[in-house]
Amino acid sequence: MSRKPTLAVVGATGAVGTVMLQILSQHADIWGEIRLVASPRSAGRKLAVRGEQVEVLALSEEVFDGVDVAMFDVPDEVAARWAPLAAAKGVVVVDNSAAFRMDPDVPLVVPEVNPHAARVRPRGIVANPNCTTLSMIVAVGALHAEFGLRELIVSSYQAVSGAGRDGVETLRRQLKLVAGSELGTSPGDVRRAVGDDTGPFPEPVALNVVPWAGTLRDDGWSSEEMKVRDESRKILGLPGLRVAATCVRVPVITTHSLTVHARFEDEVTVDRAREILATAPGVVLFDDPAAGEFPTPADVVGTDPTWVGRVRRALDDPTALELFVCGDNLRKGAALNTAQIAELVAKEFTAG
Repeated sequence: MSRKPTLAVVGATGAVGTVMLQILSQHADIWGEIRLVASPRSAGRKLAVRGEQVEVLALSEEVFDGVDVAMFDVPDEVAARWAPLAAAKGVVVVDNSAAFRMDPDVPLVVPEVNPHAARVRPRGIVANPNCTTLSMIVAVGALHAEFGLRELIVSSYQAVSGAGRDGVETLRRQLKLVAGSELGTSPGDVRRAVGDDTGPFPEPVALNVVPWAGTLRDDGWSSEEMKVRDESRKILGLPGLRVAATCVRVPVITTHSLTVHARFEDEVTVDRAREILATAPGVVLFDDPAAGEFPTPADVVGTDPTWVGRVRRALDDPTALELFVCGDNLRKGAALNTAQIAELVAKEFTAG
């Protein structure tokens, strides 16, 4: 007999957890009980979900008793400890951290691109990709299905919310310091005004762009850049895909943008690419430069799809396309994709 599965939202009080609760309240009500879980310091708080106030429970092994699916939005080290414990109790874990993304026994899933992968989960865990990868992969995946992707060269323009609440608060503080000033007209003046208050960033982000996101990896690459490469390969099933990424932090609160140079097996046409993007699930084609229409973070923030514009064939390569994409890094880039994966899993309970 089919039934509505029980869901746990772990990390319910965080920035992404807050968006998760909004999505659960907006989507079709497929869940039975929804348990909200967070650190002990948040236990006892009440949060709204599906029009009701639900008390937050402290994270413990017992909290997973009777749970069918758990969505995790917690730091990597917390997920690494607690996700296997939940899975050992028979819970299907959908994890938004980086802890399991490259584990060969954990599928990395984007429902519009590889939904079938969610069904095979030897460890009982399904991983959610990084927000930067998710900001482009739905559009790139649709084009790959038609043309066969060979190479990606991308530059990301990443919002400060990708660095968490500290990133957002840092930008807001810095904007107050530089507001109404003549800063930005001489070398180092913004840096002097901000002083040591750079938060999670190596340089001021107000009135600036910072060509760095993540932590240092081999040969000068950053962890964010390696995630784009490694995750794109795994999601698309292309282990030898050539990928080069440069990740840049920009003074935007929420919504990542990327320029994408995608090279395919055969010659491509803009007309066919536009047809694919206009009909691809989870994609909005917004592309009329003559009318000043192309996606920007200011327009895309708070929406679910990947927005695509500036679609052009490369001037010197008939097999390559140039795109500009935007995606809300807290919605599709985190909470929404996690919720979509959980909904795929939930069908296994409701189909019976």
